[in-house]
Parts: sequence; C-alpha cells; structure tokens
Amino acid sequence: MISDRIKKLSPYKTETTRAKVRLSSNELPLLLPEDVRKRIGEEVSKIPLNRYPDPKADELREIIAQHLGVKKENLVLGNGSDELIYYLSIAVGEFDRGVFYPIPTFPMYEISARLLGRSRVEVALSEDKDIDLEASIRSIRRFSPILAFISYPNNPTANCFSREKIEKIRQEGLFTVIDEAYFHFSKKTFLKDASSREDTVVLRTLSKIGMAGLRIGILVAKEDIAHEINKMRLPFNITYPSQVIARLMLTEFYHLVENCVSMVIRERERILVELSKIEGIEPYPSDANFILFRSHIDADTLHKELLRRGVLVRNVSHLPTLENCLRVSVGLPEENDAFLEALEDAIRSFI
Repeated sequence: MISDRIKKLSPYKTETTRAKVRLSSNELPLLLPEDVRKRIGEEVSKIPLNRYPDPKADELREIIAQHLGVKKENLVLGNGSDELIYYLSIAVGEFDRGVFYPIPTFPMYEISARLLGRSRVEVALSEDKDIDLEASIRSIRRFSPILAFISYPNNPTANCFSREKIEKIRQEGLFTVIDEAYFHFSKKTFLKDASSREDTVVLRTLSKIGMAGLRIGILVAKEDIAHEINKMRLPFNITYPSQVIARLMLTEFYHLVENCVSMVIRERERILVELSKIEGIEPYPSDANFILFRSHIDADTLHKELLRRGVLVRNVSHLPTLENCLRVSVGLPEENDAFLEALEDAIRSFI
C-alpha cells in the first residue's frame, strides 16, 4: 500500500560514526560556560511540560525579527530549515511544475521534490563551483520549473554563487528560495529582496550558530507570503524548551555566539592557508564554516585513514563534480590542529 515514490526514496544520511574529533556536520563549536548552562537550566526547569508551547512562538519571533531588522509578521519558524523546505515544496506552484537547483547542493531540496513526485531540474556546477548559467537557463526554458532552491553559501562547496547569476535565474519566472544557513560566515544576503518581493524568500537557521539541538529554522518573506506558508505549519512545531533556550541565547548570551563565529572565521582562514601547504591537497575558497578540499589520494581511503587517527570529516566524493573531495567543518583551534596533523600524517603514509 506504500506509494512507489516513497519506496524509491533515499533518506537523508547523517554522519553518526564515533570519533575523538568530529568535524563532519558543520556545527558551531560553541562551549557554554557553567554559569550560562546553569542559567539555561533554571529557565528550563520552570517549563510546565504538561502544557503546549505558544503555538505562534511570538516572543521568539519578535526577538529574531529584531536581529534581522524585519517585522515578526515576515517570519515563519520551522522545526529546522528542513520543515520549511518541505512546506515551500508543497506550497509553490502545482505539482506538475518542477523544482530547479544546482548540484551538488543540500540534499533536502531533492528529497522534498521526490517525496511530492515533483520533477527535478538539476544542473551541475561549472568547474569553478559557480552556477553554470547557460546550462541552467537552457534547462529552465526546456522543463519550465516553477521553484528554485539556491544554497548561499552552497553546501558542500562552501562558496556563494554569483549574485548576478541568481538574479538572472529568478528573472526566468521562478519563485526563488535563498537558503542562507551559513549567512553568519559569509555576511552576504538577499534579505531585502525577501521582505519586499513576491518571488523571493530567505531561509536562515539557528543550527549553524550553536543551537543545532533546538531545531529552529527561519523563513523570511513578505507578509502575505509568510501568511500563506504559515497556514501549513504543523501545530506547536517549535517545542517549549526550544523557545525558552533560543530566547535566552539570542538575548542574554548572544555575545558568546558572536565571539565563536568570529573565531571560526579566523580559523577558517588559517586552515585554508595550512591546507594549501600540504602536497596533494587542493582546498577551495570558503564563505562558510566548512572547507571543501580535493585530494590526490582516493577520498574513501583518506576518509578512513583520518578516522583511524581519530578525526571524522564528511566524504562528499560521491557527489557530482566532487571526485576525491572531502568536507571538513571548522572547529575549535585544537580540533583544527588535530585535523591538520592527522591529514599530514595520512598523506605521508602514502608516500
């Protein structure tokens, strides 16, 4: 009785392998001081767990709106950005119109389209890891998709695509979703477009700024667009603890987030320099909190060798155009040092 489209669906794969140093999931290495943890614990202990949370998460939306410089009516919150991607995949256009996205990119765009039986217009990135505009326009005009997902910066390549190319794709009549999960590390945004245009929304998340466990995604859109998407939101989708902890982190303790983000950006630049010194390793520029690099050694083998040395990174070599590529998250300085040492040692073992 289960639909064939579900049977054919491949689930999103997460990395659960144990390792001393885990640099595979693009999490912010935010370590909370004991007094901060105690303060959070005090507030969480006050939660009436037998009661439903605020269904609109109004207080949290107001705080997030102030951070973004928009009105709370411009916001829809989701249980992670994944939920919002799913809502958009349902809401925009009819299902006989397809979904466009460059590849490789965040797999939830494909999974949501497959789940709904929508056709997928996938166009490989050019050699410089930017959008192949000519091929994209050609495919869009041939297959007439109505919805576009653009990861900005792109995961897993870590770069921001050309803004001009994104705008030209949008001019083809596509409702364009700019997924800015890694905005804090790029500082590049389409936020003004999202709050003023009918054909553009921006996605943000708290997951990449130290609150991945809270599962809070943010959709920014014109009020009328946000209103329509909000109709689809599942009841009480933002849990009581998530609302309470996020409010604290975004008010009393946001300076800790900012300091950690600054540290990651500094470490990112240091790692890029160090990777460029290792023979047989080619790092790509990064606007995110992770780095893509190519190895002259088989990626599966190198991934295993790093894991054998206690360091877990993400193997992305199976993705289009990313042969022999691995992705490493930027961690604490000591974690990054451990990664670089393990990588150099692994490379030497093949000489």
